[in-house]
Amino acid sequence: MSKMSRREFIYMSALLAGTAPVFANSHTRLSNSGKGEDYYKLDSFGNVRLMHMTDCHAQLLPVYFREPNVNLGFFENEGKPPHIVGDKLLERYGIKGDKRLEYAFSCVNFEKHAKEMGRIGGFAQIKTVVDHLKNSFGADKCLLLDGGDTWQGSWTSLQTRGKDMVGAMNVLGVDVAVGHWEFTYKAEEVLENVSHLKADFIAQNIKVKEDSLFNGTAEAYDEDTGHAFKPYTIKELNGSRIAIIGQAFPYTTIANPQRNIPDWTFAIRENEMQEMVDQVREEEKPDAVIVLSHNGYDVDKRMAEVCSGIDFIMGGHTHDGVPEAYEVKNANGGKTYVCNAGSNGKFLNVLDLDVQNGKIKDFKFTLLPIFSDLIPEDPDMKKYIELVRRPFQKELSREIATTDMTLFRRGNFNGSWDQLICDSLIEIEGAEVSLSPGFRWGTSIMPGQTITFDDLATQTAMTYPETYVKEFTGAMIKDTLEDVADNLFNADPFLQSGGDMVRTGGISYRIDPTKKMGNRISDIVMTKTGEKMKANKKYKVGGWSTVNGVSEGRPIWEVTEDYLRELKHINDTNLKINGAKMDMLAVKGNVGYDPKYDY
Repeated sequence: MSKMSRREFIYMSALLAGTAPVFANSHTRLSNSGKGEDYYKLDSFGNVRLMHMTDCHAQLLPVYFREPNVNLGFFENEGKPPHIVGDKLLERYGIKGDKRLEYAFSCVNFEKHAKEMGRIGGFAQIKTVVDHLKNSFGADKCLLLDGGDTWQGSWTSLQTRGKDMVGAMNVLGVDVAVGHWEFTYKAEEVLENVSHLKADFIAQNIKVKEDSLFNGTAEAYDEDTGHAFKPYTIKELNGSRIAIIGQAFPYTTIANPQRNIPDWTFAIRENEMQEMVDQVREEEKPDAVIVLSHNGYDVDKRMAEVCSGIDFIMGGHTHDGVPEAYEVKNANGGKTYVCNAGSNGKFLNVLDLDVQNGKIKDFKFTLLPIFSDLIPEDPDMKKYIELVRRPFQKELSREIATTDMTLFRRGNFNGSWDQLICDSLIEIEGAEVSLSPGFRWGTSIMPGQTITFDDLATQTAMTYPETYVKEFTGAMIKDTLEDVADNLFNADPFLQSGGDMVRTGGISYRIDPTKKMGNRISDIVMTKTGEKMKANKKYKVGGWSTVNGVSEGRPIWEVTEDYLRELKHINDTNLKINGAKMDMLAVKGNVGYDPKYDY
């Protein structure tokens, strides 16, 4: 193993040792064999290894991250991954009672496990594990895939316009990448970053507008097809040809500002995906076809149904750590396996393929948690991280407040971090109602932890952070809630644009996710007065992250920092989570909701 002695690795793995249940098609890990190194020692299988990470959101250092206790699925996705949380998830995968895997995959006993087992992720730790997995299998037989949302989510990534993460990807050894939040920088910044990236940056579903090509305002990777980037790449591994097709987030110019990337169009393009798969299989004669996707889990499952000829979809966007390769039957009677690798550097997917006679004969898949406090840091990556953070260290380490509560974001509805942001818009900006976007990025803070500006930036660092205070009628507020709910709970996964429900301050409401557009939201109540919201009355609404224009207010991190400094210390008397009150008839028995872990 490079950069790390055998003694160090055995020590690390001995600490990690514990039960390691075997999921369907997973590697066998002999962590109870008495040999500590067996935790990351996967059984020998196959002749091609693909490693996959996604949605790290620029978290170079280890973090805490609480998995959701609400990830609702309805219609065809009810009771199916990733819409299984808490105790039900542990029961499905047979890991209840395994402390390490409870901590990795669920919100169960989060505070207790976090205190005992520490942080997760960190690029220096990931580099150690990646190098071990490469060297133990054969580096010439391995690929490392990055599923996107890598250049955004920290103060350093915002200040360097993603360049710090491009460098980190290069040190890590990423071979192929796709994007989403990468496109919230300006087009020229994206192209400059891609030019410095050693990995292939691919996307079959990003096109250059015809007018832009005609007028010469933008160039295409291929003018005949209009692809803005290389749509796929072929990698030769151990005598096998592996085709990897890129799928960027299809709703980028709806969910994020198009003003930064005015010449590019995004869509699911499932018909063109099928054409691409057919073309690649016919012309390139690959042994395996992999889609590296940022669609989101449910959209990937639908794509697997309607497109044939894809062996695996390695997905991202919805931050789901699913410990299985999920089988989907597709249009021609074949099957595609859908995988996801969580977020924040918490997991690494390992997919080993047994490729014979031009096709995949069998596979083994394991989603490996990165328990960072127990993994030695790779010295080269550690040095790089220290270098890129050094110019900002004074600002990053600035202390703002303390907390007795767990601060988290991830979940279909309001999280405690989101509530602080919503409350800041009311208390500092004088709004009656506040709205904060349902971003899935953002780390967690433990009770007793001092909140620094670095922590605040993990919730707010983005290229369109400006706040606003405007007058909305009650009807307009309801329409906003209905619109976002339809994006989240639409019965057709291809009409879901990802993210979670808009976070709210100053109001509570009821929601029935199973109803249709316009009828999901009811009983909107002003929490301060207890009065029902009136459709024709005007309310002072504060928010941030406007997509269709640039607001004039201060950046949200300034507003929230002012509020946190006023609070000084957060506890259950000054932080009450408002927002959605789910219709219990709609969620009764839904394994995507575990009320035991409500806050």
